[in-house]
Formats: sequence, structure tokens, C-alpha cells
Amino acid sequence: MFDTMITSELFVQQYDKGHRSAPAQALPLSLYVHVPWCVRKCPYCDFNSHAVRGDIPEAAYIDTLIQELERSLPDIWGRSIETVFIGGGTPSLLTPEGLDRLLTAVRTLLPLRPWAEVTLEANPGTFEVARFRAYRDAGVNRLSIGIQSFNDRHLQALGRIHDSHEARNAVTAAREIFERLNLDLMYALPEQTLPELESDLSTALSFAPTHLSCYHLTLEPNTAFAAAPPILPDDDLAAAMQDRVEAMLVDQGYEHYETSAYARPGQACRHNLNYWQFGDYLGIGAGAHSKLSFHDRVVRRANRKLPREYMGGSGLAEERVLGPDDLRFEFMMNALRLTAGFESGLFQERTGLPWERVRAEVGKAESRGLLERDGLSIRPTSLGRRFLNDLLELFLI
Repeated sequence: MFDTMITSELFVQQYDKGHRSAPAQALPLSLYVHVPWCVRKCPYCDFNSHAVRGDIPEAAYIDTLIQELERSLPDIWGRSIETVFIGGGTPSLLTPEGLDRLLTAVRTLLPLRPWAEVTLEANPGTFEVARFRAYRDAGVNRLSIGIQSFNDRHLQALGRIHDSHEARNAVTAAREIFERLNLDLMYALPEQTLPELESDLSTALSFAPTHLSCYHLTLEPNTAFAAAPPILPDDDLAAAMQDRVEAMLVDQGYEHYETSAYARPGQACRHNLNYWQFGDYLGIGAGAHSKLSFHDRVVRRANRKLPREYMGGSGLAEERVLGPDDLRFEFMMNALRLTAGFESGLFQERTGLPWERVRAEVGKAESRGLLERDGLSIRPTSLGRRFLNDLLELFLI
């Protein structure tokens, strides 16, 4: 279904039946920047990341990022950037000077909101106090550290380049440098026990981060773990771990606002919220994806994954216009990750489609106890959150 191509003319015909989306300028717009290198590829990782061999070609890569940004300007003309997310790979491999150059170009070329959220992903194994202070001075105001675990045995099993001591040092220093701090944790790790998970959570909470992302380890295709699966907790234990994550974090005052995300009040990741609410985003860099709305169509783009191909001048790998079935499924796939769900009017605003496109499926999900309504608000039940894939299948055609 995702590979289906649809012409602009057909898309316009669908919209000319009296259903048009809000002007593109009214949709929030985010910028995603992908840094594709890491020190070592983790065995569970299916992201577009490539192990460093020698020094990364930082200057040439940033040149290419800026060129891509310049080429993209006609597609987002007149729109302001509300959030920036620099992900990877390991973006903290960039020098502070390189990051400053990149963010200066972003501010020069685009209207960046004064209150814009600017997030940088970081690996504890690349942590240096002076380096992270320089990132803050360059304009980063939110740091996301990929801890995954504070247990050395589990870190080794996950192929991480840092140990628990480095993880604690990185978080301690980052908490003093950045007002907004996210910690990434994983659970259902190889041979992990429930007390070990509780210990990881307790350690993370002792640093009082403003945000926690807690992910269930999954065996993704084309990864080392998929080829040689480790011994993982069984389904019952994994479910108990998921329940324990939510119970411990909610008890400590964190809001469970998205499937894997917990935040202090007012500290939700605005960049990710824009994804879940089906806003627009421009992605630049090797393997980056974009979703952009125009007056007559919604377009998805994907860049070439290999850095040398991206920097060689053939950056764009795919561009396609989303058809009505794509739009309705992708909206639900994103919006139903939110614990609070969405208001029905947002569906038409972001897709340009009438509510009739999903009325029957929403009713079926309600009858199965997967969705519930409160006025105009539609949200997944606790059962729907637990069996999200089953809920989303109702919107597939």
C-alpha cells in the first residue's frame, strides 16, 4: 500500500469533491537533520547509521546539508520552523564548530521561531563537558542522551560503546548544562529481569530528567540481532515490564503522553508531537524523510541512505504524492500513538479528507474496546494502546 503511486491530477480530483485541507502555511513545520555516522553499529539498530572509518567528512557533509536546505526553500517559502531535531547516527560526533555553522545556516535561511525547540541526540561515549557546553552555546536547548541501560551487562549485550560509569557522568553533567533533558531507555533486554529494569528506572529518575523515552527492544529485520537472536524475556515478562515502566514513571509525576514517551508537565517533545499530530517536516541529510503539504497534495520524500551517494549530488531517492488511503492510514498510525488521542476536526485539517472516510472503522474500533470518545476527542483505550497494531489494522485497506 505504501508503494502505491498516485498522480497529482487524481489527488486534485479527490480534493475537488468539496474537501480541502487547511493552507500549508497553517500547518506547523519542523526541520529534521540526519547525521548518519556512529562509532559502532549496534546489533539492534535499523536506523540509517554507518560505522566511522577514520574521521567523518564533516565540512563536506555540512556543505551538502546547507545546499539541500537552499534547494528546499521554494517548497516551504513563507513558513516558519517551530522545531529542529538533529538525529542519527550519533550527532554528537559533530564538532561544536560544525554544529554552530549548521545552525547558523538554518537561522540565516529560514524563519526560526524565537522559542523554537532545538534537540540534539548524543551518545554518552562521546561526552565531554566543554563540547556539550559549546553545543548549548550554538543554539541547542534540548539534549537527548541514548543511555539504553545503566547495567554494564546489558550495555555490553546491546553493543553500546559506553559503560554505566560513563552514562552516569554524562547525565550528571548534561543535567547542569541543559534545562531540558531526555534519556532514552530500553527494556525487555537480553536476559533482563524485572528487578534489573526497576533499577534502571530508579537510576534514571534519580537524575530528574524532564523527559524519558522508554522503548521495548524489538528484533528488526536486517539487523545483527535478527540474524542471531539473543535470549529475550517472554511475552508475559515483557508485558509486566511495560506495566512497571508506566507505573513507576507516572507515580513520579511524569505524563505518559505517547506510546513510548513520558514527560514532566509542559516538557513533551514538541518535535515528536508534530509528527504524531501529522504536521509537516522537512528532512535533510542522508536517508532523511520529509512530509510536506501543498494546496493540492501531500508529498513524501526520502533521500539516499549512503552518505557518499547523498554527498555526490544524487540526494533524492524517492518522491511520491500520498493518496487518500495513504493519508487516512498514516494519520491514524501517528495520532493513535498519543495517549490523549486527537479531536476529529484534526483529521480533516491535516488530511483534507472528510470524517466519513474513517467513521465506520472508528465505530468498529469502539465496539471492540480499542477506542473511546469524549465529546470530539477520540483516543485509544488502555487495551488499544497495548494492542496498537491490531487497532491500526482496522484502517488499512
